[in-house]
Amino acid sequence: MAFAICTVSIMPIRSASDDKSEMVTQALFGESLEIIEQSANWAYVRLSYDRYEGWADPKQYTIIDDEEMNRLATAPMYYSSDLVQLISPVKSKQIIPLVMGSHLPGLFQNKISLAGVDYSYEGSALAATMEKKRKNIVENAMMFLNAPYLWGGKNPFGIDCSGLSQMVYKISGIIIARDASMQANQGETVNFITDALVGDLAFFDNQEGKIVHVGILLGDNKIMHAAGKVRIDAIDHQGIFNVETRKYSHQLRIIKKYV
Repeated sequence: MAFAICTVSIMPIRSASDDKSEMVTQALFGESLEIIEQSANWAYVRLSYDRYEGWADPKQYTIIDDEEMNRLATAPMYYSSDLVQLISPVKSKQIIPLVMGSHLPGLFQNKISLAGVDYSYEGSALAATMEKKRKNIVENAMMFLNAPYLWGGKNPFGIDCSGLSQMVYKISGIIIARDASMQANQGETVNFITDALVGDLAFFDNQEGKIVHVGILLGDNKIMHAAGKVRIDAIDHQGIFNVETRKYSHQLRIIKKYV
């Protein structure tokens, strides 16, 4: 099996080997991946971070050998924590924009090495092993407020509901799955909304009973979620109450805690 590293800011992962196909998720700079299947113009890949699979453009990643993959997998992991920051290959001095949550494996003295290329990074970073605190979840969530909704998106310039919960938890030191239905199978169930705490995740289903939405509880009967944009609405035992339309928009199914 071959391995690779994402060396562009944001790499779309698609449902089919076509630029016009649905984007199901994104890989960010510094994320490693396994190449499961390779064709002339596309590769079917599995992201190392959350094991999510889809089709990627090989021009957007760099092949690495087993030794480099092992080095990256065991290196201390850091995530960029500025909304937007820049990283530069030392030799070329070109710039690559980084969005929050990009991977910086082995960051040391403002430098990382990926696939034999040394990069200089002057921004802020968080260690993946940071102490997990509920207040950090809420503080990090606020960084995404008003980000536009984008199916499959995982960054402050376009994000979906489960991408929001995954990324906020990621930069808070907690790894959860990619999709809402997968996230709902993790964590510990909270029996009543009155027992829920700040930072817990609330999940919502459709008429068929399928989990289709997720949001981050903020306390004071408020929830942050991605619906058109990342927004804050009211929530009660019935579901999300849209403060603009004055109607319920999502039906509450279950609440989970991960801290």
